[in-house]
Amino acid sequence: MKEEGNVQLELKDGIGTITFFNSKGNSLHKSLLHQLTDSIIKFGQHSLCKVILLKSGGSGSFCTGASLDELAELKYYENSKEFFHGFAKLIFAMINSGKFIITRVQGKAVGGGVGIIAASDYALALDTASIKLSELDLGIGPFVISPIVERKIGIAASSAMTIDTGWRDAGWAKHFGLYANTFSTLQELDEATNQLVENLSKKSPEAMTHLKSILWNDKEELKKLLEDRAEISAKLILSNFTKNFLANFLRTRSTGDGKTSIK
Repeated sequence: MKEEGNVQLELKDGIGTITFFNSKGNSLHKSLLHQLTDSIIKFGQHSLCKVILLKSGGSGSFCTGASLDELAELKYYENSKEFFHGFAKLIFAMINSGKFIITRVQGKAVGGGVGIIAASDYALALDTASIKLSELDLGIGPFVISPIVERKIGIAASSAMTIDTGWRDAGWAKHFGLYANTFSTLQELDEATNQLVENLSKKSPEAMTHLKSILWNDKEELKKLLEDRAEISAKLILSNFTKNFLANFLRTRSTGDGKTSIK
């Protein structure tokens, strides 16, 4: 199955904007993961880029995590390992970048979408941008992103999200530090986001690079952990439990009866 979606780049006045889009909840398939990773690395190395703004397209979900359609098609360990290593590479590219990554969250985030927010240096969100880690429902766990989520919000909050897979509202996410601030309207969110990246684009690039290195001083340790955790997910996604869950979910989605949802 060929999945749609795209990543658009814009570099203007020192601000490198990365916008990813997929009509299926801005979910991430292998190609989008690779494009996002390459885009983060490209702007991180670009001398004219001072700060990176990361956002998703549309007015719906910010990111609903891994593409369930692609997960359902995984049949062999090497393929599934490649897929989950794609998430690990994206997360590492974000924390390894020499540029601050500011993320604008206009809607709900699930699973890997929460991981992207946690790997950002600063995130601003609408007050309707709820979050959840739904991986346990699939028969796996948030193995790849949990080191980053735990580092951002603490082990107690991360454990609660992992075990109880229900929604947490934006106020909860702000309280635990996933969001730096929340806003009641899209206009307010965009104004605050634009003002922040514009201000950062005028700061010392050298100072920001050093600060980023200090803030993520354990990135090499995290890289190894991300890779190891990806292999756990790669094995579990091939289990009978997960295959049955995904088949049932996709069948329910196609009939539109709405009985099963992890979004």
